[in-house]
Amino acid sequence: MTLILTAGSAEEPVTLAEARAFLRLDDTSEDTLVTALITAARATLEAETRRAFVTQHWRLLVDRFPEDAIVLPLAPVSAVSAISLIARTAPDEALDAALYELDLAGEPPRVWRADGAVWPKAKRRIAGIAIDFTAGYGGAASVPQPLKQAVLMLVAHWYETRLPVAYDGAASDIPLTVAALIAPYRRFRF
Repeated sequence: MTLILTAGSAEEPVTLAEARAFLRLDDTSEDTLVTALITAARATLEAETRRAFVTQHWRLLVDRFPEDAIVLPLAPVSAVSAISLIARTAPDEALDAALYELDLAGEPPRVWRADGAVWPKAKRRIAGIAIDFTAGYGGAASVPQPLKQAVLMLVAHWYETRLPVAYDGAASDIPLTVAALIAPYRRFRF
């Protein structure tokens, strides 16, 4: 299973102005660093929670169809735009939407084989099936406030502490307060 970002976020969940206010920065000399920290904090927290914060487009490649459902590795998912069979030389073949049902509100989001439908055989043995989907809460205004606060706090932590901090002898890049903020949003692997 391979997950590929096809179109990233058009915006970050927090603005440079919000981060500068949180950091109490009056001048703009550190704007490049703060902007990079915002992006890094968002990406880190998305990886920790297995969620997309702001709308992004992804492609999931799988080898073969499972017996029941394909689990999408990110949440929330707002749409599955296509499921395709990938051939070595021919164009991708889009599957008829009647072959599958979507459970996008579920945790985890899933693509189910429709009742009575039969999954087609993949044309390639490796990464022969592509699922194109849209993940994220929407625009920055739709991102839950605890996740925005976690981004701001992680930006502030990294701004003030340029090296990893050891807690009980183990290095960690995420302070406990940030971990507590993201805990309700964390998706676990079963």
